[in-house]
Amino acid sequence: MSETESTSGTPQSPSTPVTASQTGSSKPRLPANRYINRELSWLDFNGRVLAMAADERQPLLERAKFLAIFSSNLDEFYMVRVAGLKRRDDSGLPVRSADGKTPAEQLTLIGERAHELSAEQDHILVDEVLPALAEEGVLLLPWAELSADERSLLSQQFHDRIFPVLTPLAVDPSHPFPYISGLSLNLAVTVRETESGQEHFARVKIPNNVPRFVRVERRDTKQIVFVSAEEVIAAHLDQLFHGMEIVDYHVFRVTRNADLAVEEDRDEDLLKALERELARRRFGSVVRLEVAEDMTDHMLHLLKSELEVSDEDVYWHRGLIDRTALWQIYGVNLPDLKEKAWVPSTPPAFGEREAQRNIFASLQDGDVLVHHPYDSFSTTVQRFLEQAAADPNVLAIKQTLYRTSGDSPIINALVEAAAAGKQVVAMVELMARFDEQNNIRWARELEQAGVHVVYGLLGLKTHCKTSLVVRDEGDRLRRYCHIGTGNYNPKTARLYEDVGLFTADEDIAADLNELFNYLTGYSHPTKYRKILVAPEGIRKGIIRKIEHEVQLAADGHDARIRIKANAIVDEQVIDALYRASQAGVPVEVVVRGICGLRAGVPGLSENIEVRSILGQFLEHSRIFTFKASDEVLFGSADMMHRNLDRRVEVLTPVDDPKLKADLEHVFDSAMDPRTRCWSLMADGTWKRRPDNRDDERDHQMELLAEHGGLRD
Repeated sequence: MSETESTSGTPQSPSTPVTASQTGSSKPRLPANRYINRELSWLDFNGRVLAMAADERQPLLERAKFLAIFSSNLDEFYMVRVAGLKRRDDSGLPVRSADGKTPAEQLTLIGERAHELSAEQDHILVDEVLPALAEEGVLLLPWAELSADERSLLSQQFHDRIFPVLTPLAVDPSHPFPYISGLSLNLAVTVRETESGQEHFARVKIPNNVPRFVRVERRDTKQIVFVSAEEVIAAHLDQLFHGMEIVDYHVFRVTRNADLAVEEDRDEDLLKALERELARRRFGSVVRLEVAEDMTDHMLHLLKSELEVSDEDVYWHRGLIDRTALWQIYGVNLPDLKEKAWVPSTPPAFGEREAQRNIFASLQDGDVLVHHPYDSFSTTVQRFLEQAAADPNVLAIKQTLYRTSGDSPIINALVEAAAAGKQVVAMVELMARFDEQNNIRWARELEQAGVHVVYGLLGLKTHCKTSLVVRDEGDRLRRYCHIGTGNYNPKTARLYEDVGLFTADEDIAADLNELFNYLTGYSHPTKYRKILVAPEGIRKGIIRKIEHEVQLAADGHDARIRIKANAIVDEQVIDALYRASQAGVPVEVVVRGICGLRAGVPGLSENIEVRSILGQFLEHSRIFTFKASDEVLFGSADMMHRNLDRRVEVLTPVDDPKLKADLEHVFDSAMDPRTRCWSLMADGTWKRRPDNRDDERDHQMELLAEHGGLRD
């Protein structure tokens, strides 16, 4: 086995060489196995999500919520990452991961870890969360445990609301095995002819347009009782198969390859090409089969054969299949079983909710930093665009849209601006994964309203979060900007932790103007005044700043590098951080998900500390600080190949000393020794911190309190 193929959990000595072409002859050599596998690192992240569900100090419904998040995360992982690895393995191409593993080797390790996590989730749900909820009066019951009156009421609901939309599909010589759509829940039913005794297979799809759980009223006991739709349907199978005997039935679910492959260089109309590819997504190959633990060997063999699934891709579940449905349970009105309510604040520069200032007047006094969800999205970002739409002095609005909400006030503001005669340009990213259909709909609505809609650049996703407003102020035109780390989505802005900068800085405004010309026309700027833009400039810019911090440290300055991101897997950035550590520069990393960097390895990364924070909000901001050079930046880019090479991303500097201090404070809070977090160990494992839980602090709730969020 070569050095790059090493599967050891702990890196070899830093003296282990790699080629000069990898490191540069003048730089210290780095060990070959210095990277953690990105897929296994992602599974570790989802394991941390599962640990939140296992934490008995969490309110019960919050634990159920984390079980739902774990399941939806794993669904997407299989639809995209596992599907991609299977495709590479089938192609026979010798493509290895950064840590030297083949697709087949990664699939084996993924399967082992995913099965472990799946079994752990079963235990947390069946043995801990559901019994604890039952003690609080929230019950998920099987049909057999309902009273006769309750069954009668549910039978009536079945006939009125469910039966009309059911379509049982038989399998016999004249009926081929039916298509099973991805992520659909199904009953595999065996029926027997009463006269001949011949048995047949049939499939009944659980409709996705009826609630997964049917609520049963128990007013006398004040209990909240749910019965799953599959239990209700299974209890009435005899009414779907008249004249047949129901031998048995089993619940199953499949996950299909949902990655898209739009050939942009071939298709002139990207929107139509994407619609065509979305239709094909439904028929992707099966990458996972989930089955109930009571499924018979005969039924499993039939499903595996028809769906072309191997044993390794079969996942057995105790109890409920498809735990994403637990969001419905989380939605019950039981505030005592959830985190306390809170209200986001409005930055003082923008006034109070009752006495809101004109945002453009506020920005003439200086830049404003917002930190969601602690700061309100509606009184800042949303109001910025609504005021721009209504202001007669505003001439133009230029906006990027990657993801937005179903009933979007951002879309409404752009439509109103266009109706008022303003020049409105919307850069809509059609390829935002799993939001493609929504974005197609918004693109057409905006076009019909007179907005100039652009779909992006060939081969690149437009992932940056930028807005530019041009205003006539009499003696001159002035431009106002918003640059953020999060999508222009008011719903996720209450769940995702993000930062944004409002500024009238002339250099940043000029940069954004050129960026929009690049996105909408043929302009191709090679250099920006202040912002960093991918795919040309962010990797180079970040590495240059890391190396500059190292040089300043060598000159005797107090140096330190801090990075906050969703993921860090780019090898060039990681290597630059390793070299900074080797030069004695402290490096602090706060990463939510994937981390390909090894921390605390003697001679390589003993000066690097990596933490991961999970809580009520999803940590989503990307922030970079360099102490010796007194530089602070943030923006949309994670340190991943896709962000740095295949997306249009923006990082903006923060110049105001107070705003710099505010962002440094985010790191100070995250890196506090008492902060509840996970620390990345030298062997690649994650350890829960602090050791003394009686003294721990909640980073997110502390920031919420500092921003004045009101809580019950």
